[in-house]
Amino acid sequence: MKKFLRWFILGGTLFFVGKALKDHWLEVAVIRIDAVGWSILTIATGITLFAHIWAGWMWIWILKEFHQSVSTPKFIQVYLKTNIAKYLPGNVWHYYGRILAAKNAHVSSGIATLSVLLEPLLMAAAALIIVVLFGSELAINNNNLGINNLGVNNLGIQIVKLIGLLILLAAVHPWFLNPVIGFLYQLKNKGVSNQSISDFTLERYPFRPLLGELVFLCLRGTGFILTIFALTPVNFEQIPLLFGAFSFAWVLGLVVPGAPGGLGVFEVTAIALLQHRFPAALVISAIALYRLISILAEVVGAGFASLDEGFSS
Repeated sequence: MKKFLRWFILGGTLFFVGKALKDHWLEVAVIRIDAVGWSILTIATGITLFAHIWAGWMWIWILKEFHQSVSTPKFIQVYLKTNIAKYLPGNVWHYYGRILAAKNAHVSSGIATLSVLLEPLLMAAAALIIVVLFGSELAINNNNLGINNLGVNNLGIQIVKLIGLLILLAAVHPWFLNPVIGFLYQLKNKGVSNQSISDFTLERYPFRPLLGELVFLCLRGTGFILTIFALTPVNFEQIPLLFGAFSFAWVLGLVVPGAPGGLGVFEVTAIALLQHRFPAALVISAIALYRLISILAEVVGAGFASLDEGFSS
């Protein structure tokens, strides 16, 4: 059933993207990128590459929360090299590669596994924080959500945003995370491990890693906005909407099963959220370009990491 569900979701999302491209193909075909646009796309690729390097550094910060001392250059290399494995069926092989590399660096299997589980959790929390902050922009942009028709005033929206933000911040607090970690630890080991459960608990709020993941999402969102800017002018007032739409589409691509690297899910969500504010052909073109930029940045990052590792050895 899981395999069927994954293929169904992947097939359905790719069908939706393909249909949108087919319906707007003539409009997409006439879009041209000038020399300035290509320069902007190059900058967007560089920012996206830096975002992945930054994410590797955040993984090291998470390991340090569990008092693990690891080599920063080596683990960033591991992160970049394993990043492209997320496009393989199953969407877990990049995590497996990082766990294996951490174990080879004398990190216990439990902490290695926990670190790669906490990383996407904190990423998702960071993305949802951005969605909450810019949620009103998404609601205003998509009238089908019916926010205005409900008569909710600006103060009410701000209160709802504040409550949502507090819930998200509380969800990654050790008071909530440690019991979950302890339960999973006991379920996995069933008393056969000699390692103390205290080794797998957070002693403080993961403020630095969470803030780092917010920076990661801002970098990725900036790359996305620059991709759109390469095709059409972007007003300052549109930036909150684009950040919110990107973060929501990105987090759905992260958590929905059957979408290696968010492939399909990100595109479908971004098209649905932005097609009412921007021309559909423009949105489709920008999203297709951004997917290519993301993959190129990941491939370049993996290549540089392999070359740097070769020179160092």
